[in-house]
Amino acid sequence: MSKAKYNNPFSATVNGILDLFRKQEAIGVLKDEDRLDGKRCLVTGANSGLGFAVAQQMAERGAEVFMACRSGIPEAGEQIKKASGSEQITMLKIDLSTIKSIHAFIADVKARGLQFDVAVFNAAVVPGGAQKTEDGFDQMFMVNYLSKFILVNGLLEIGALKKGSSRLIFVNSESHRTNQEIDFDQLGVFEEYNMGKVISLYGYYKLLLNVFASELSRRQNYPTFQFSIFALCPGPVNSNIARAAPKFILPILKFIFGIFFSSPSKAAAPVMYLACSPSLEGSSDVYLHLMSKKEMDAKALDVETGRKLWEKSEKLLNRFAAASGV
Repeated sequence: MSKAKYNNPFSATVNGILDLFRKQEAIGVLKDEDRLDGKRCLVTGANSGLGFAVAQQMAERGAEVFMACRSGIPEAGEQIKKASGSEQITMLKIDLSTIKSIHAFIADVKARGLQFDVAVFNAAVVPGGAQKTEDGFDQMFMVNYLSKFILVNGLLEIGALKKGSSRLIFVNSESHRTNQEIDFDQLGVFEEYNMGKVISLYGYYKLLLNVFASELSRRQNYPTFQFSIFALCPGPVNSNIARAAPKFILPILKFIFGIFFSSPSKAAAPVMYLACSPSLEGSSDVYLHLMSKKEMDAKALDVETGRKLWEKSEKLLNRFAAASGV
């Protein structure tokens, strides 16, 4: 078995930087006339970093943008209004670390009668170590994977994603190419770990997310196409996602991020291409690394793995609901 390229902070950083300089064939070029006028777009984690840049660029291309955030309300929305010149910005509250908040968000969307043409599932965390959520799950497992499973299925259930035209975009990572096998028996089980294991687990949970995206496409698009389901790795982004790292490391990370990593506005390019390009109309199962089309890791595409993860996730949530009365 080949050694994973992103299984520790050093190798992840080095390989992320090298990826930026490797020659790649771009899938295409987003043109000025590729706009989002009249479309409603949802972006999670839109109050900072990549999500903020995506929300701003969507607003600049004419979209009505809904920023789903845990914090930065209303400041982030006001900043985008000013920068984009658009008043079509709405901020919605969601905390992806709690099931209660996700359910409340879905209820809010239903009450508003919203339907989205584009949904970008961007929010993610890189904690300094194991953190247990109020629901008893690991924070990184919950935010980076399980919350998407709950949110997407909830939005589908209330009809908030338009059949036949909606684009569902999952911001993922090349670190999903891990040599770890999925341990279905331990799915959702909280375990203590320190900073040394964060990066490998980050990749592991990104693998779960890509497995979910692939299985979602199979369930929604076969035999009849209903949604465009895309995923991407934006490459290393100069954002505050690693803010929970130990304080003695933060100055080093800030220096490396500032020198080598892409700005959020530049890193938003593959997200915007997937959201806007007319060349992708009616298509699905596209994965981009930066602007290059690639196949996901074989584990993410495996049909049996997708079926099993879906069923295990449903059982996990059913047990949680039964235990908590939710």
